[in-house]
This record gives sequence, C-alpha cells and structure tokens, in this order.
Amino acid sequence: MTLIRFATIDDAATIRNLAEAVWWPTYTPILTEPQINYMLDTMYDLESIKTQISTDEQTYLLLIENDRPMGFAAYSPRKENPAIYKLHKLYVLPETHGSGFGRLLLAEVEKAVLNAGKTTLELNVNRYNPAKSFYEKMGFVIAYEEDIDIGRGYQMNDFVMRKVLV
Repeated sequence: MTLIRFATIDDAATIRNLAEAVWWPTYTPILTEPQINYMLDTMYDLESIKTQISTDEQTYLLLIENDRPMGFAAYSPRKENPAIYKLHKLYVLPETHGSGFGRLLLAEVEKAVLNAGKTTLELNVNRYNPAKSFYEKMGFVIAYEEDIDIGRGYQMNDFVMRKVLV
C-alpha cells in the first residue's frame, strides 16, 4: 500500500537517509564527491530540515510503500514572489525509478499548489541531471538558466523549469 503524508520533525532523519541514498547515484556522474558531501551536509543537515518543517519554511511530503519510506518532496511559495510555488526537492530511491512514485509525489504537490489558489510551479534541476526529461514529461518547460553560488567555490548550474497548473 502506498501512502503520501506530511512529514514532521520526527521524520528529519528519514529524509536525510533518503537523500543520502538518492544523491550518490544521482549526482556522482555530475558533481564531485566533495561537492556532494558539502551539499548534503548543508541542505540536509538534520537541524535545517527540522527548522524548515517546524517553521513551515518548506512543506515536506513522505512517500511510504508497505511501511518503507521510498521518497520525499518539499515545496513552498517563492519568497520573492508568493504567487509562484517552488518545488525544492523531489527524490525517490533509485531502485524505484519508473514505479510512478515521482509522479505521485508531484501530483500531491500540484494539488497543494492549486488548493492554495496558485497556478504556477517552478523547480531547479541541474542541467545534466537526467531527471530533466521526467519533468518535461510532466509538463514542465525550461523558463531560464541560473548559476547559484552555494559556497566554498561550488556552483549549482541549473535550469529553472516552470509548469502552469490547470
């Protein structure tokens, strides 16, 4: 049985563990090992995740299949433009790719955006990440490119993709 539920601060370690399991096979062909370590340590620090959840900075969803966490998503209104929602994170375990879990999580995020009375969802995806084709299949289009300095001389070289929800 598949369940998608809101994550709580008690789920922070589960989210961190899922990120570890997903990031290495996903980003090893794209990023250096030190950059992956740095990004995991900064973006998936347990206290950061707990703060994001407890302050509603980001809403996290957990996808659970037969009592096992398989993936997660996180979203929020954009700080600079609350009319647009941002999908910050969408990851499922690599062995579940093609199972429809990513599509299920994305559908829940889209439903939440529409329920908030908004119709635009954006995300960043690394320019070399094969997930770009998944997002295109889900109706996202490239809006623009951006390079983000994340510290220690590392850059995120991304496409910003956008979908208008109906």
